Amino acid sequence: MRQSQLFTKTRKEAPSDEVAKNAKLLIRAGYIHKEMAGVYSFLPLGLRVQNKIVGIIREEMNAIGGQELHMTALQDPEIWKKSGRWDEKSVDSWFKTKVKNGGEVGLGFTHEEPLTRIMTGHVRSYKDLPFSVYQFQTKFRNEERAKSGILRTREFLMKDLYSFSQDEKEHEAFYKRAIAAYKKIFSRAGIGEKTYLTFASGGNFSRYSHEFQTITDAGEDAIHLCEQCRVAVNEEIIKEQNACPECSSKKLSAQTTVEVGNIFTLGTRFSEALGLTYLDEKGASRPVFMGSYGIGPGRLMGTIVELFADDKGIVWPEAVAPFQVHLVSIAGADGAKVGREADKLYEALTRKGEKGRNGEKGVEVLYDDRALRAGEKFADADLLGIPLRIVISEKTLADGKFELKDRRTGQVSVMSERALMEKLCS
Repeated sequence: MRQSQLFTKTRKEAPSDEVAKNAKLLIRAGYIHKEMAGVYSFLPLGLRVQNKIVGIIREEMNAIGGQELHMTALQDPEIWKKSGRWDEKSVDSWFKTKVKNGGEVGLGFTHEEPLTRIMTGHVRSYKDLPFSVYQFQTKFRNEERAKSGILRTREFLMKDLYSFSQDEKEHEAFYKRAIAAYKKIFSRAGIGEKTYLTFASGGNFSRYSHEFQTITDAGEDAIHLCEQCRVAVNEEIIKEQNACPECSSKKLSAQTTVEVGNIFTLGTRFSEALGLTYLDEKGASRPVFMGSYGIGPGRLMGTIVELFADDKGIVWPEAVAPFQVHLVSIAGADGAKVGREADKLYEALTRKGEKGRNGEKGVEVLYDDRALRAGEKFADADLLGIPLRIVISEKTLADGKFELKDRRTGQVSVMSERALMEKLCS
């Protein structure tokens, strides 16, 4: 994509009403736009990043047998009354609205109830189990606090997967596969080394649930970490679980974290309330055993910014970056020649049909062809945080070389076009 055609513009100053680093940088770089407290629009660059994260999650959910669907955000009060979660004394995060012809609907903050009702029309026998389904759906939560940028918002995209099993044993087998899949997701997104499986309160569902917590000063949570086992205990349950659940060590270190994922054993709470049953091998009717598994792509995106950004701007891991390469042309006395050579390289990199690690897609390139000074272009490149930057100038052309800079390490390499193409396309 040519940067001259990108409608978003970078900003030198951070918004005065933002305190979170992720929001300041993402707004300055033109990834998101703040609509109001806790509500953000994702602009083209931001949407590309979120879609990359969604793609990683989708691949790992499909790999453990998840079937994707999409449910409505509007919620029927009747099914929520059956589970006891329509009353705001039970759930205080509802957004509710009146319907013109009478009655009231809610904007979904999760989807256990409606999905359980759907499954009453599809589950009959033990032969129908186990299975899991998931969606990427906009959720609405009436958060009291909304000051952490896209880490905590009132409207957000969420991947929620739900599993349906015959019993707890069958459920546990899937639950372990889900844990492994979550670890792969966070590793692929670049935060695996800083993200820990954490024992947490199960609330109304079970004694314990599991969270995935990423260590960052921007977090609102606290965990006690066993460095030896790479598992942790949430601050909320440390009094009842004051040792490592895996190795029983009491040498736990306190860490500030942000929750990037969670998984719950739901048991039969929703299936019993909404009549989701199956006939076992002996013909007896039994309630389906359920689990719930959530990840917020936007929150994960904000966590990545908080974790890796430096004093110059954002630093994206390659797997989630909006583009792989930021091509920057620096016009001098012979700007026309530099522009022609930059155009040629841009076309060569993005040409479809190239074989190698990118298959037939070519390299994803943001091409800064704008008529700006070098310093402005370099500052924007650092702020945007694309992993690799190629510079074409009169100086590099005179040497018959291209300058390649790694955004994360700052390492600069000078190489021929052939070597550059081999590096990026092989």
